[in-house]
Amino acid sequence: MSVPPTSLIVSTYNWPEALKFCLLSVARQRMLPDEVIIADDGSRQETRDLIEAMRGIIPVPLIHVWHEDLGFRKTEILNKAVRKSSGDYLIQIDGDVILHPYFIKDHIVAAEPGAFVRGTRARITPAKTAEILLRTHVNLHVFSKGVYNRLNALRLPFLKSLGERKEMKSRNVRGSNLAFWKADFVRVNGYNNDLKGWGHEDEELAARLINNSIVKKIIKLSAVQFHLHHDELQRPNEPFHVQVVEEVVSNNIKTCVNGYGRS
Repeated sequence: MSVPPTSLIVSTYNWPEALKFCLLSVARQRMLPDEVIIADDGSRQETRDLIEAMRGIIPVPLIHVWHEDLGFRKTEILNKAVRKSSGDYLIQIDGDVILHPYFIKDHIVAAEPGAFVRGTRARITPAKTAEILLRTHVNLHVFSKGVYNRLNALRLPFLKSLGERKEMKSRNVRGSNLAFWKADFVRVNGYNNDLKGWGHEDEELAARLINNSIVKKIIKLSAVQFHLHHDELQRPNEPFHVQVVEEVVSNNIKTCVNGYGRS
């Protein structure tokens, strides 16, 4: 298996307790990325302190990319994180997920030219999340108490082909389990910085990738992750974001003006 230079990008904002367990799960990967880049949308000092403490645990370079907290600017900080990356292949997650030990390896196995990869996630109940955050370590699996969407927690490497399919639609793409070639990301000018606030920024990026004939590859039974529970964010800008996605799809827009090149 040819392994491309790979960067793991982890987005976070003011939840160091969750980020700690996320990074601990990165340290336990059977196949490590070449670097881990924290895309920090303006977190307070507690997050910076945690990242410094984790440098002795994560056995690859741990890079902290931060900008001032001026509101929800996830697209901008992700573009900045990609700019700092050295990998040819980028795996993107959120800082509130716990990774299966074979998560990175599964993504590298799934990588192929002309495609980006969309994974899924199992979810953790509020009660189980609260319990986990009080621990020093955790070992989650498909049968763990407090796990739901259990099918997404099932890893069956010998049957993974049954969970793979391809489509040219941007629906249901989430940045918590996403991978793409950096060259493809740059080609479409990355995330659209005009999308501020929660919602659909990953779907909009996916739509432009698809408009450039880059296929969406959906994987199940591999690249397993567990999403810690949190309250849903406010969504005042969602209607505008939905409108932008619809325009990208209907007008076959292949790049954005205010994107990676301006971050």
